[in-house]
Amino acid sequence: MLIWLAIPVFIVAVAAEFVYLKRHGKPYDYRDSATSIVAGLGYQLLNIPWALAELAIFASVSSLVPWHLEGWAAWAVALIGVDFAYYWFHRAHHEIRVFWSVHVVHHSSESFNLTTALRTPWLVVTSLPFLVPLALSGIDGRIIAASYAINLLYQFGIHTEVMDKLWAPVEFVFNTPSHHRVHHGSNTEYLDRNYGGVLIIWDRIFGTFEPEGKRAIYGLTKNVDTYNIAKINAREIVAIWQDVKNAEKPSDKLGYLFRGPGWQPQQTWATSSAGGLGT
Repeated sequence: MLIWLAIPVFIVAVAAEFVYLKRHGKPYDYRDSATSIVAGLGYQLLNIPWALAELAIFASVSSLVPWHLEGWAAWAVALIGVDFAYYWFHRAHHEIRVFWSVHVVHHSSESFNLTTALRTPWLVVTSLPFLVPLALSGIDGRIIAASYAINLLYQFGIHTEVMDKLWAPVEFVFNTPSHHRVHHGSNTEYLDRNYGGVLIIWDRIFGTFEPEGKRAIYGLTKNVDTYNIAKINAREIVAIWQDVKNAEKPSDKLGYLFRGPGWQPQQTWATSSAGGLGT
């Protein structure tokens, strides 16, 4: 619901960024932005029934524990807990190919502007395993869902080249446009870095932080070369299916699913030929 309420803000922000970029002579790929917007609308429509199911699952899990958090404590734990869960959700979606086949949609844009934030995959269920443990803390599922929406709303604003690096203490603690430009870069030194949602401290703690240096080259290491969002959503899923079908050994079939993007038999966690770099 929060995402839907924010749509007017998205429209105004995208329009303002567009005007700024055009006035400063910056390139703008209209078809790429249109693809991202269609992807975002599709995600939101598909997410309506799933969000209701998710709330029911959260309620069921939270009923298993005899304690319940309420008030400011519930919100504080939920906001920080969701951000911690998002880090691992995001990291898993880069380092495990079956998850990457979903998340690759977000990284398929070769542009980096506010519309890129809207380029979300249509398979909406993969966040659940990472969020369910929060329900065991006794937090109302609606607070968990709202905290996740707030996390995604924050990330909308960091998909831009308009804003340079911020005040150093802010850059140290929070995810910023500078940090997220690194995350979307296909440069070798930028692959699989800066997974944080709101906070960048998780990346600093777990060794996945990379500061912005040279300009990022956006997109995948092997780009999709299409504006067809249905094809973009299906591309890596089809590739996995072909690899699993053609693999001879069961261990290789599992490897194509659960090892890193680009993994091949007798290799471990190779760099993805399709990206393997993420609101």
